[in-house]
Amino acid sequence: MSQDVSENRTDALTDPAVGLPVVPEVSLPTEPPVGSGPANHPPGNLGPQRPAVRCSGRNARIPGPVAPLSPAPAGAETRRADNGPPRAVRWPVDPARNHAVERYWSPRQNRSAAAWPATRPFIRTRGRHAAMSRRQRWEGRYVRALVLADLMAGIGGGAAGFGLRFGDQVTAYNQAYLVVSALLPVVLLAVLAMSRAYERRYLFVGADEYQRVIRGGVGLIAGVALVSYALDLDLARAYVLAALPSAIGSVLVLRFVLRKRLHLARARGEALRRVIVVGHELSVIGITLQLRRERYHGLEVVGACLPPGAGGLEVDLPVYGTFEDVAAAVAQADADTVVVLSCPELDGAAVRRLAWRLERDEVDLVVASALVDVAGARTTIRPFDGLPMLHVEHPRLHGGSRLVKELVDRLGALLLLALFAPVLLGVALCVRLTSRGPVLFRQVRVGRDGQIFRIFKFRSMYVDAEARLNELRHLNEHDGVLFKIRDDPRVTPVGRWLRRFSLDELPQLLNVLSGQMSLVGPRPPLPTEAAAYADDVRRRLAVKPGMTGLWQVSGRSDLPWEEAVRLDLRYVENWSLSLDLVILLRTMTAVVRSSGAY
Repeated sequence: MSQDVSENRTDALTDPAVGLPVVPEVSLPTEPPVGSGPANHPPGNLGPQRPAVRCSGRNARIPGPVAPLSPAPAGAETRRADNGPPRAVRWPVDPARNHAVERYWSPRQNRSAAAWPATRPFIRTRGRHAAMSRRQRWEGRYVRALVLADLMAGIGGGAAGFGLRFGDQVTAYNQAYLVVSALLPVVLLAVLAMSRAYERRYLFVGADEYQRVIRGGVGLIAGVALVSYALDLDLARAYVLAALPSAIGSVLVLRFVLRKRLHLARARGEALRRVIVVGHELSVIGITLQLRRERYHGLEVVGACLPPGAGGLEVDLPVYGTFEDVAAAVAQADADTVVVLSCPELDGAAVRRLAWRLERDEVDLVVASALVDVAGARTTIRPFDGLPMLHVEHPRLHGGSRLVKELVDRLGALLLLALFAPVLLGVALCVRLTSRGPVLFRQVRVGRDGQIFRIFKFRSMYVDAEARLNELRHLNEHDGVLFKIRDDPRVTPVGRWLRRFSLDELPQLLNVLSGQMSLVGPRPPLPTEAAAYADDVRRRLAVKPGMTGLWQVSGRSDLPWEEAVRLDLRYVENWSLSLDLVILLRTMTAVVRSSGAY
């Protein structure tokens, strides 16, 4: 019985979730011999000697305390005589004799508690990596918020369909539709779960989440139509056309709001994954700078592992060792993700062994592909004679999907022109009454496949702006072929407000309606800019230019030229309707934020 009680105490003292006070140092032998008597105890102020206790098992090898001394509470000296070597424990134990809390109490914070910052209020789950415990908590809250938002969208869609078709009166005829409206949220949740819209690898960033929501919504509408036709159900078409699309649209909007809320939290340093980057110096520096600039990805680089003989990094980033020290670096940096960059030293066998070492603590392993800016939809793994081969599909520059994009662009431009007609009229009056010159500014731009067209914009500069360009060219603040000045003296006072909220670009809807531009695409360049393009940059001209794009929603003129080109090429290579929808939604927040608009 004494052995069981001692073992339980030892387990409790070594539990990382228990904060222990500092134990006073006592000079006890590290390995007392079994069956030792009073003569084996060292002299000291331990009180009167008592019969020794025969120890066995783990209790025979308990090391002495090594923590620094801690002042004892008042009155402890009077009880020290009672704290000699423990006696054999027999059941029942008298609780009054247990003075362990009083003996080892200290007002000073111990080292284990001081090592954790106050900004991490969590209790580690037993058997799980501490960083993974934190990540599991905020990811779980995010998924639960998604489920609640989808339920609200289903309730709203059912109420909208019922209200638009039947009004607010419940009759014997529409009672069945009332039941259908009540079941719609549950059915919507089931469809989204079958579409894998709650899997965490598709959430937080990227267009995969919205693609799965749209796919599930289309499948739900098609399933309802098929069941209605097969069972000859007399469903009101107005109810179906109002309830289901409104529910799917509400799901997309609410998920977008939750994601933007998550991105704002990540900008404040919350809900981030702690990442160890493994690779060569230049690759590590590049990925570190990019992730620090794009915080919404949620990856915070906290350390790196470099090849043997590396000279260090030029960024403020600790180096935890070589490729063999990755597992130890994860523990030291309290990381939960390891990103392995492309390098010849880490082949398939080395990455497999690293995955085995990280598996115990559930640390995520991410292998960066050498294929730059190629989306997962274009890559598939195909076996070839037992070897997995990565097959890369060509980008969708032609075909039926482009016809669908053309139709969406034309209809969207027509709808937006009707919606913004009062705004267009008001802006035109402001431009006309505040400065001399025409309301619209026409300029030659380069479109798809190098075709020339005239772009329409509200005039935001004075009439002689083009003539004064050479005088200001030495003040260019952009590092590429673009000419940008933050405080351009050629811009009118009204034009500054138009540029800040991108109202000067609304007339480009006429270019979209005529088929010269698209709602989403790369920025339309000037002929002089297109003439200075390198061969890789000319890839931007493979698609129609757009009113908005990845470059515009990621910082616009604040981005360096190389980053703007990379974003435009990413869009050209990985275009999809769902990506267009995401960019259009992000455009609204970019316009309100007005960062990089000058």
